[in-house]
Amino acid sequence: MDKVETLPPPPGVIGSLRAGFDAIASHLTVILVPLALDLLLWLGPRLNVDRLFQLILAELTRYARYSGFPSADLKTLQENSAALLEQLGQFNLLGTLRTFPIGVFSLMSGTRPGQTPLGAPFVIQVDSVFTLLGWIVVLTFLGWLFGGLFFRWVSLVVVDPSQVVDHRFRQSILQTMLISVLYFILAVMLGGPLLLVLALVMAASPLLAQGLLLVIGLLSMWLVVPIFFSSHGIFIRRQNAFSSISTSLRMARFTMPTSSLFVLSVLLIAYGLNFLWNIPSSDSWMALVGILGHAFVTTSLLAASFIYYRDMQVWLQTVFEKLKANFPTQQA
Repeated sequence: MDKVETLPPPPGVIGSLRAGFDAIASHLTVILVPLALDLLLWLGPRLNVDRLFQLILAELTRYARYSGFPSADLKTLQENSAALLEQLGQFNLLGTLRTFPIGVFSLMSGTRPGQTPLGAPFVIQVDSVFTLLGWIVVLTFLGWLFGGLFFRWVSLVVVDPSQVVDHRFRQSILQTMLISVLYFILAVMLGGPLLLVLALVMAASPLLAQGLLLVIGLLSMWLVVPIFFSSHGIFIRRQNAFSSISTSLRMARFTMPTSSLFVLSVLLIAYGLNFLWNIPSSDSWMALVGILGHAFVTTSLLAASFIYYRDMQVWLQTVFEKLKANFPTQQA
């Protein structure tokens, strides 16, 4: 017990959050990246896909009519198609620039603004499937690229000046893009079968499907911390993608309670304040206040995560060295 009591305390959640806000308050130019993306999605042109899906749904309706579908089912199909087209009319494909888990934070990517203070936005219609796929690939790639640049910029605000000189620019961007590709492949490989199983269970028993969703949600909580810190090692410790993910898993293994509390605090602050930022209407210039507030808070939370990760790695190394030094004494 005496040896345990000599161990230093782990980094505090509140202290890391406060240090992150202080760091961004001293380097406000960093928030220009998420600010620029939100201004593009708010005041810029819209890339819509409703015309393409209107043609596809029209063909499906025509096929259902010629195939002898019951009139009641055909009416339901037409009603659902109209509701889907109404939602797609407000969807901006440029929101694909907001990529996960590494990307530029955006308030407007999750909303569907209609009018703007400048009037009706200019709309570009995507009228073919190949054009749609091309836009998705290009926008996703740009989202990964600018996301890596944004994460690197924020990390340079919080790392020591001696580490900035040794930081390799191209490698960090390539490694963050590699992590994004790995998580995309993992999401496709796991998400497809999970959705299929959920659909089958939902068809058999909606109550059983809700229980399965609860189990999946509880199990996914164990992956939140490793995913959250999976790219931090690239910027703070100059690791490659696989080493950074391995370090994040190791950190989650030994610091799960504290790290889970930190991640939960970050998510609650970010998503809780989104309700405040979305209060102004999109056709009012007051929405700019929400965009500025969102850019500052989310960037500060990202900086706090880098500070927490850096301090936690130092703490783990100190603890392991102390335990290793005391291990022969314990054996004796």
